[in-house]
Amino acid sequence: MLRVFDQAIVTPNQFVVTLELVPGRQSTGRSVDTIVGIARDAFDDGRISAVSITDNPGGNPSLSPDVLGHEIFRYGMDVIVHFACRDMNRVGMESRALQLARMGIKNILAVTGDYAGKGYGGQGKPVFDFDSVILTAMLKKLNERLEAGGDPDGFFTGCAISPFKTTLSECEAQYRKLDLKVQAGASFIITQLGYNADKFSELLINTQNKGIDLPTMASVYLLSPRAARAMNKGRVPGVHVSNELFNTVVKEWEVPREGLEMAIERTAKLGVILKGIGYRGIHIGGVHKSFNTVGNILNRMDEIEHNWQDYLAEFKDHNHGYYYFFSREKNTVKTPTVKQKMTAALSDHIPYFILKSAHGIFFTQNSLAAPFYSRMASFMDQHDLSWMVKLFLEDPLKKLFLSCQSCGDCAIQHIGFQCPESGCPKHTRNGACGGSRDGHCEVNPEKWCIWVRAHRRYRRQGDENQLSCAFISPRLWALNHTSSWINYHLNRDHQAQE
Repeated sequence: MLRVFDQAIVTPNQFVVTLELVPGRQSTGRSVDTIVGIARDAFDDGRISAVSITDNPGGNPSLSPDVLGHEIFRYGMDVIVHFACRDMNRVGMESRALQLARMGIKNILAVTGDYAGKGYGGQGKPVFDFDSVILTAMLKKLNERLEAGGDPDGFFTGCAISPFKTTLSECEAQYRKLDLKVQAGASFIITQLGYNADKFSELLINTQNKGIDLPTMASVYLLSPRAARAMNKGRVPGVHVSNELFNTVVKEWEVPREGLEMAIERTAKLGVILKGIGYRGIHIGGVHKSFNTVGNILNRMDEIEHNWQDYLAEFKDHNHGYYYFFSREKNTVKTPTVKQKMTAALSDHIPYFILKSAHGIFFTQNSLAAPFYSRMASFMDQHDLSWMVKLFLEDPLKKLFLSCQSCGDCAIQHIGFQCPESGCPKHTRNGACGGSRDGHCEVNPEKWCIWVRAHRRYRRQGDENQLSCAFISPRLWALNHTSSWINYHLNRDHQAQE
């Protein structure tokens, strides 16, 4: 068994290639044999540093990446296991992490995960007890325990980012969340998939300007008409394929052999561009039948890499559909125009102003009245009167303004005074997931993403630095259905841990 990915990715001047494998719903049979065969061929080829294995992609049940990864790892191929927060609570996630450590699988891609899909009996219940930032922090903490127990080889945790966004608010939310992932302990970065060289460059500019010195890999994909259609329609969260590219792919595949050749060519061209602009490696997806296709991509990259700049024009945003956080000409931060600010309606800002003002009066530790509030909370708690505050005062107000879910551990102040439990299907407390599309929620596309709304609220008030400015501890379930007001003033909620 060899672990080479963590060493290869941090080695200067070494261009790393990884390959994504997608298990299906079978535990044995041809599909599983094909995946294992591709991994073995990748190992024999010698140019692949690791294979990554998805975790119930699309939220649908599939063969566990842990068991499949362990089988491939035993063969000799290094493995990156995707670790999603969708299907397990924090107890299950810690248990799974310990299992992976026991099996020797330490390369982890920590993701919040797609929303729950369909399993036996219908759609599964989404858990999302953690988000990717908290999961990354948990794995970092586990490393301390592993080392104390005699295992110096801890988890090598990666994070994902989707820079292919069309609004300022989405771009800001993605880059702010990346900051939190780095602070939480991420060791490498993998991008989502896109076909825009300027947006790929933007991510590198962003990390360089912020002093983020983590190796960054870019995703490339062997585009078939079926995959292109799903991505174009927004069925693959965080991925963008334009109408123009989709129509081109469909035309190319009218003759399947020619379509495959063009797909290999496009993947190779994007691969050498990414190498040329400074990415540490590429992450190849979309290969499901034979490793020969991967070999052809890599061979073609070797042939054309010295001319990579000649292909840049093929990977430009000719229709100007993206928002560019940085000027493409000067590599400097842009000042948004009035149109690009996308100012939200007053109906969105009035609740923000009211709630922010009330929060400043009643829920600030340095308030002059804070000692009085604490004494009142203590008195009501000791005399079992907290329920009266919750029933007659807290619930009516918070349900009116926030559709409050009575979690008892309020986090509205971190998200522009919106409730992550009622407003976000994934309950994210540490920034936006990567699945928004044109500013709209991945799960409920008729609604704005609450992190987009939060950014607009903050921007209108000149408080942009409040967006995901600090790590937010996980929700405390022991406080469920209790008074969050009382809990705050008695230092019981998550804020007391920060």
